[in-house]
Amino acid sequence: MGRGGKGGKNGDDDLFAFVTSGGFDSDDADGDAKAAAKRGRRPADRRVLSPDDEAPKLHKVLAEAGMGSRREMEELILAGRVSVNAEPAHIGQRILPTDQVRINGKLVKRRITSKPPRVLLYHKPAGEIVSHADPEGRASVFDRLPPMKTAKWLAVGRLDFNTEGLLILTTSGDLANRFMHPRYGIEREYAVRTVGQLSESSRQQLLRGIELDDGQANFLRLQDGGGEGSNHWYHVALTEGRNREVRRMFDAAGLMVSRLIRTRYGPLTLPRGLKRGRYEELDDAQVRSLFAAVGMKMPGASADDKGGKPGRGGKAGAVKEPRRQPDPMQTALGVFSREPGQSRRPRANPLTAFVGPSGGYPGQTSSPRGEGRRFGGGNAAGGGGYSGQPRGNGNGNVNGNRSRGGNRAGGGNYGGGNSGNRGNRGGNRSR
Repeated sequence: MGRGGKGGKNGDDDLFAFVTSGGFDSDDADGDAKAAAKRGRRPADRRVLSPDDEAPKLHKVLAEAGMGSRREMEELILAGRVSVNAEPAHIGQRILPTDQVRINGKLVKRRITSKPPRVLLYHKPAGEIVSHADPEGRASVFDRLPPMKTAKWLAVGRLDFNTEGLLILTTSGDLANRFMHPRYGIEREYAVRTVGQLSESSRQQLLRGIELDDGQANFLRLQDGGGEGSNHWYHVALTEGRNREVRRMFDAAGLMVSRLIRTRYGPLTLPRGLKRGRYEELDDAQVRSLFAAVGMKMPGASADDKGGKPGRGGKAGAVKEPRRQPDPMQTALGVFSREPGQSRRPRANPLTAFVGPSGGYPGQTSSPRGEGRRFGGGNAAGGGGYSGQPRGNGNGNVNGNRSRGGNRAGGGNYGGGNSGNRGNRGGNRSR
């Protein structure tokens, strides 16, 4: 198979044939002398992971959060208006998802862009230990890997000091656990070279189950790969990875393993062109395919992808109505609801009497001379415009607005002459 896809039986057989042939070792023969001279030095053509992938710069995060352009964010930082964890920020500062960023004291809601975890396929040579620290000072596979500031590489299943082949490394603990935990039954395949050949009874015993110090173990498949002289190759598969399990199983069957190469782990196989001591990194699409192949969801998947519950105050699939600005004329002070069967005019709003509309009730024609608009509130209070008398309109408004009694009575023109006499002297004069 390629990287990140499932390999078929024919592909696995071809890979087994390749690693057991002379071509597998001859590919690295020319570079072995150079590698020995450069031991401890990293390959020049290796891509080093940028720390920006794990800890982006502050001004970039603020720009992605919609606070402005990157240049504007740098200016805010220089002006001392940005803080990180209650400390003044500085230009070039890198931040983590857990850091609290504030602008002018207000917390910034960051957009956390979750990138897929990183996955490397490393061709481990014999003579390297899979450990971050070794008391004996032996070479480690981690010495050859790209460094990271805020994460570390996790080995997906260890290979012992003398075992070679495919070693998967990732930054995702969940992915590593999915590969290694026995209950998921992820297959491992190995090319095994032994000194001597298995008898048929020993072969059947290895397939049915053979007793080891830590319990019984068995191969899912065990195929004869041929060989020359005393060396014989076998193509085996199993679903667990106990310490030195393959070697101990053959040892229990009476054969010593002289060479052990892991060729496949789950859906990933050792790339044919990958030289010993080198690695290849899966791209984002390949990582997503890998997660799908082992039955996992990508970290940071949306709620829709996970089938999550809807947000507060809504049902799943419900369409939210747009929020509208309330009508100030439909407030409790501006209109009184009608009782069933009752027809009444709305009373004037005292809060809008002096700054309110341009005359009259809704639908009412304004006064011809516009005095109601000029003084404000006269028509809404039932002033002269309602009676249709132009000159009375002006006087009724002026005096009615000055007198609370006039407004209550509706002004001279609204109630006619008698009502106007009670609270509106101007109304009487206009009549």
